[in-house]
Amino acid sequence: MLINLVDNAIKYSRDGGHIEVRLEPADGHLRVTVQDEGLGIPASEQEGIFDKFKRLDPNLTRGVGGTGLGLYICREFVHQMGGRIWVVSEPAKGSAFSFELPWADAA
Repeated sequence: MLINLVDNAIKYSRDGGHIEVRLEPADGHLRVTVQDEGLGIPASEQEGIFDKFKRLDPNLTRGVGGTGLGLYICREFVHQMGGRIWVVSEPAKGSAFSFELPWADAA
């Protein structure tokens, strides 16, 4: 999941823009956030960005390849592990993809 989110941040950032990865505890969970300074995602597209085969640029006009499965697979893995995943984004200002997973029992 982390590799996919970092790869997306690199692909969608202009000229190698700044990318930040944060890991932090959050109420019994581990929160991982990948933030970029890339193209951003319009608010109208954010809810469906984790759907299967969803691409913001289906005609590849921006030269960014992919199947549109990466975020869908991330969402499915996160849900299978009892977590959640979301995005906060603004067009032309970048995106922050976060997911939370519960801490494993010490037993």
